[in-house]
Amino acid sequence: MKILNCRTLAGPNVYHHRPVLVATLDLQALAERETREFPGLHERLLHHVPGLRAHRCSRGHEGGFLERLEEGTYFAHLVEHVALELSASAGIQVGFGKARYAGEPGLYHVIVRYKSEAGMRRVLHIAMELVDTLIAGGDYPLEAELARAREIVEDNELGPSTRAIVEAAQAQGLPWRRLNERSLVQVGYGARSRLIQAALSDATSHIAVEIAQDKEATKRLLREAGIPVPRGHAASDAEQALGAFARLGAPVAVKPIDGHQGKGITLGVTNEAELVRAFELAAQYSRYGEVLVEEMLSGRDYRALVVKGRLVAAAERRPASVTGDGVLTVAGLIERENANPLRGEGHVRALSRIRVGESTERCLARYGLTPDAVPAAGQLVQLSETANLSTGGSAADVTDIVHPALRRLCERASRLVGLDICGVDLVAPDIRAPQGAIVELNAAPGLRMHVAPSEGSAREVGAAIVEALGAGRIPVVSITGTNGKTTTTRMIAHVLASSGRKVGMTSSDGVWVDGEPIARGDTTGPRSAQMALFDRDVEVAVLETARGGIMRRGLGYDWADVAVITNIQADHIGQDGLETLEDIAHVKELVAERVHPGGTLVLNADDALVRAFARHAEGRRLAFFGLRPFELPAGAESATEVVFYTVRDGHIVESRSGAEERIVAVADVPQTMLGTAAVHVYNSLAAIAAARACELAPDAIGSALRTFNPGLHNRGRLNLFRVNGGHLVLDYGHNPAGIEAMGRCLRQWGRSRSTGIIEAPGDRADWIIQELGHEAARAFDQVICYEPDDLRGRQPGEVPALLCRAVDEAVPGKQCRFIARGQDALRTALREMRPGDVVVYFYDQFEEAHAVLDAHGAVPVSAIVPQDAAREPRERARA
Repeated sequence: MKILNCRTLAGPNVYHHRPVLVATLDLQALAERETREFPGLHERLLHHVPGLRAHRCSRGHEGGFLERLEEGTYFAHLVEHVALELSASAGIQVGFGKARYAGEPGLYHVIVRYKSEAGMRRVLHIAMELVDTLIAGGDYPLEAELARAREIVEDNELGPSTRAIVEAAQAQGLPWRRLNERSLVQVGYGARSRLIQAALSDATSHIAVEIAQDKEATKRLLREAGIPVPRGHAASDAEQALGAFARLGAPVAVKPIDGHQGKGITLGVTNEAELVRAFELAAQYSRYGEVLVEEMLSGRDYRALVVKGRLVAAAERRPASVTGDGVLTVAGLIERENANPLRGEGHVRALSRIRVGESTERCLARYGLTPDAVPAAGQLVQLSETANLSTGGSAADVTDIVHPALRRLCERASRLVGLDICGVDLVAPDIRAPQGAIVELNAAPGLRMHVAPSEGSAREVGAAIVEALGAGRIPVVSITGTNGKTTTTRMIAHVLASSGRKVGMTSSDGVWVDGEPIARGDTTGPRSAQMALFDRDVEVAVLETARGGIMRRGLGYDWADVAVITNIQADHIGQDGLETLEDIAHVKELVAERVHPGGTLVLNADDALVRAFARHAEGRRLAFFGLRPFELPAGAESATEVVFYTVRDGHIVESRSGAEERIVAVADVPQTMLGTAAVHVYNSLAAIAAARACELAPDAIGSALRTFNPGLHNRGRLNLFRVNGGHLVLDYGHNPAGIEAMGRCLRQWGRSRSTGIIEAPGDRADWIIQELGHEAARAFDQVICYEPDDLRGRQPGEVPALLCRAVDEAVPGKQCRFIARGQDALRTALREMRPGDVVVYFYDQFEEAHAVLDAHGAVPVSAIVPQDAAREPRERARA
């Protein structure tokens, strides 16, 4: 077997509403084989992966998967279950998996949920390698491979402080994304998003951080404010350090002036020789070589966490230590303690492994011990002079017993330096008494001791930080369907922008923020959505959400406030395993499913497949739009509210709770071409429903739509030009429904002769291309076919030949020509145009088409007036 590729669906997707990996597995020689064909495989699998006994599979009972294994199942299914079981051993247990045929013999998609993307990728490979090896009767180093997988998980894990904040954000329903391989994270959407990195936020003052890093400056500031701090002096060489020692008297503490994590600190220095050694050690960890010599305070070591001036947690910190058992040496006791699963390298686990160094030797010397000595049973042996967790220390929560005077002292100190998230190091005889002194203030304080203390209650410090950040959501409108997505998206964005909001919009021609393009191209997938959602200027996001992005990468957001589904038409069938309209509907339905409780589903009432999405209405509002008589579908009764938008007496109206209100006259919306373009009447209805769901007033929506200029705000969608005594329509239509909609427009206009210039994407099924040709034959008096630059796997001339045969099948004898390039086809049609003709060009390259029109002196106009030459002045006036 071989994994050909593995892609990440980081958002809700067609398989699961949580992130999944999709590994494409080539079964190779196992393509037509089943598990029952390999004697002994069952037993070898259970020997290595005994947890498979509990898997239920489709049988729904424990042992159900073993039954499938014995009866015979395909190997992609086996790899899926082995991967799920091994995920627990890798420390990232997940319970969701599927195996699906990938469209070619021997190829399958193995889909599994993940918690660590890199770790789960490795687990998938281990599962495949293990099964392959056991089939061959070999031995597989499973434990060693799983150990490596665990290392990958730890290497890619968020640090404990960042993780605590992210988990709190998730608990509050806030979105987040990781911005690098370390701990830089963005929480929230758009203008309400905030940045964190460990316990630093984008509101943390750089000046405050600089002050906190300079221990001498911190003490001076606090001392001048009347806050008790230890006496001390900065020293840049050993002579100055000795002078400070003489003035202070023994014992003293020696530390880097800008150190962190307890590195380079020596406590309890009592003579000059120790002082010189301590200075040299501290200088190694100081950026500027400066060292602080300060009086050694007696008392217990405490850390308080202050967030936005409020103490939210406190812990007593204890140095790393071991307790003798009368058998093991000090080194053996340390090794045993470091094997504790709660301890790990760095900060990835609740406790860090105990480090052995000079500080350890000094501590042991005070007990008269060496690393090879055996302490007496019950003897507590301190191994570090400092109580930092990073050197192996532990912590006990004391939040509930902090004396009010000490609480106020810590809160005042954090405000004095201006740290929004501040760790306050405090020495006091007892945290319950009012006496104590502040030793240090810390920017980016570690949160481990508060979220996972060795003793006492865990504190929800992550939640306190998230609350202080003020991170949140912005309104999200997601638009999907087959036709009309781009126009509807642009209309909604235009209406919202007209209300004064800064809109982030993704569409088939780019990503736009506050009316400015920030990316060009077909940007309807999840990456483009995230560009808009995490731009901190964006106040509302309007996202065109296409099938391709959903299938390949999932949704680019977690929840939407409004989902618009325009229609389900025959397109993209034959791609990505889609074979029927119902398959397409299944993909689009994800957008309907991911609407917040309390949000709004905007559904095309005239499309049966879309109308059925009302089954997701529970706890949500329903807004239907359509032009035909309507009855509520099943499921609609569970909606919190049902609203309907339609056209009555030439006006778009809203029907709500039995009352009807006019929004705008259809003819006053330029995109509708005086109401002759029914497809854009539908798009207008959908846009109005979405804007109303965003709580915009009817008159504001109507005013905005009157200013929605197709040539300016909807380039390339039913753009109309006057040229050579006739009209040219520039549109984007690459499926049968789009051609049929244009045919209806032409019949409304009733002009003398029409020419359709068409193409079809080569990756569509033959019957879709043929149906497109049939519709073109019915829509136009003559047809010209051309080929786009990208043939999408077809041979040159293959698709135009299919189209022209289809035209002749539908209307025998109808003229259909093939001109290779679209621009040449357009030039030919314009050259042959007679007064009153209409040429419709379904373009592949918009800018190139515009260049041809400019060269022919084409003039934009707003509408073709149906069969009334006397009203031509109105056309010019509207232009």
